[in-house]
Amino acid sequence: MVCLGNICRSPLAEGIMKRKVSENGLDWVVDSAGTGSWHVGKLPDSRSIAVAQTHDLDITDQRARQFQASDLDTYDAIFAMDASNYRDIISLANHASQKDKVEMIMNIPRPGMNTGVPDPYWGDDGFENVYQMLDEACEAVIKKFSTP
Repeated sequence: MVCLGNICRSPLAEGIMKRKVSENGLDWVVDSAGTGSWHVGKLPDSRSIAVAQTHDLDITDQRARQFQASDLDTYDAIFAMDASNYRDIISLANHASQKDKVEMIMNIPRPGMNTGVPDPYWGDDGFENVYQMLDEACEAVIKKFSTP
């Protein structure tokens, strides 16, 4: 799960996905990162923590980290929150097999639409909307990748 600073969208996506993975008895490693380095080592944004808590989800064990080129080898699937993050991730890829792992997360429930998850950082009103979008996307990821 990758967004810009790894404090708003991607921590929510990580938390939502970890819960769904656990509920479905899957053995997946879920992580998040940001394409930028501004918040490395910091907790998720307090507004992301708050909206997660309204959905009985605790994301306070997470700390921001910057996405690394090695993540393209470490993970089987990499989900970008928007087109800008997608481009930043793809720019680190060395070969087609790495690029093939990267997808905009909302293309899972809404194929081909290239809908970005809006960055709620600059305002207080978008966090619930982001949560709902990511919940929809994570559910679709579970359905798509957990079926044999």
